[in-house]
Amino acid sequence: MAPRVVIVGASLAGLRTAEALHAALPDAALTLIGDEPHAPYNRPPLSKDVAEQLADADADAHAAALDKLTFRHRLAGDRIDWRLGVAAVGLHTDQREVLLSDGGRVGYDWLVAASGLRPRQLPFAGAEGRRHVLRRFDDAVALGAQLKTGARMLVVGAGFIGCEIAATAAHLGLTVTVIEPQSAPMLAALGPEVAQAMAQFHRARGIDLRCGLNVTGISGDVGLSLSDGTTVEGDLLVEAVGSIPNVDWLTDPALDLSNGVLTDATMTAVGNPRILAVGDLARFPNRLFGPAPRRVEHWCVPGQTARRAAETIAAREAGREPASDFAPMPSFWSDQHGLRLQSFGAPALADEVRVTEGALDRIGQAPCLVEYLRAGRLTGLLGLGLPPAQLARHRPRLDAALSETLPA
Repeated sequence: MAPRVVIVGASLAGLRTAEALHAALPDAALTLIGDEPHAPYNRPPLSKDVAEQLADADADAHAAALDKLTFRHRLAGDRIDWRLGVAAVGLHTDQREVLLSDGGRVGYDWLVAASGLRPRQLPFAGAEGRRHVLRRFDDAVALGAQLKTGARMLVVGAGFIGCEIAATAAHLGLTVTVIEPQSAPMLAALGPEVAQAMAQFHRARGIDLRCGLNVTGISGDVGLSLSDGTTVEGDLLVEAVGSIPNVDWLTDPALDLSNGVLTDATMTAVGNPRILAVGDLARFPNRLFGPAPRRVEHWCVPGQTARRAAETIAAREAGREPASDFAPMPSFWSDQHGLRLQSFGAPALADEVRVTEGALDRIGQAPCLVEYLRAGRLTGLLGLGLPPAQLARHRPRLDAALSETLPA
């Protein structure tokens, strides 16, 4: 009998899992459940060019933007049961059923968790109607309605999303203040040397970047009280303070849900061999970086883990175990003030940084290549305004360096 595979999360990871499963198991009965009414769409552009496109836009512009973001695929209606606009709210693991918010139930032989993340928010009340997060298309629509020239935007959090939104707003003529508790923007991802250079890059383009400060409260219409005793006023607030894995519906006490879903290298959930996890929900070991499982929030991860999960299900349906080795190469990209940042590998694991082309004090004026090393071995590459083809020429060196597990 054809296996029943239920995928919870109409995300990129969910869609890629469905596509890979259809290729590997053409007869499988696939069900894709998504709590948004929209078909799967591309999320990273929401904090980049899409936010600008939606500024003060009308319904026709919203529809055009969503259509442009929507992924094209070959999963016809008779190949997959789409359940959009309904959320998974629980499990009956004994019966292998997913419980839905509309009261329905869907049975499965294999369950793939692709439910992703939701934005973390500040633990304070206030500024109702003026507070924004950015994870979904509807979030971008709500934010775009308030992106008006001359408005004062406050951004809390200077990670990639916060920096991208700040850059977009400044380009639209808003006055932008960014509050960041760390000593520099994107510190964990880029390391202190590059992060400090990016701080200067943003300040030189009109961003009031205040690092080393925490928000202690929200007051007035849109006012923030800060840990140094000062306050800052605005017209709208964007909270870019991290994400929370969507695991509440996974009501199986055998699972480790302490930071996403803990899996082995086959993407199988530890504690239940019939459940797999993919995308930024999964906390999995990567042979390149040692045995410790990590949850990775980069755009490459959904496709990599989706293919791996499909391989696992197909292998087990055929009565064999999938290959044990899994070593996907992380990568990310970001656009800020017209500057493209693109990375391969794991810069965060480095203990040494070398600038091998350009200079950090000339970011935005000339291309720059940064190499990240651990114990003398290359662990990551970062291009700042570097043409993609030029960065790609360095990939073989990185691949060779990561052919063996990094030293602890």
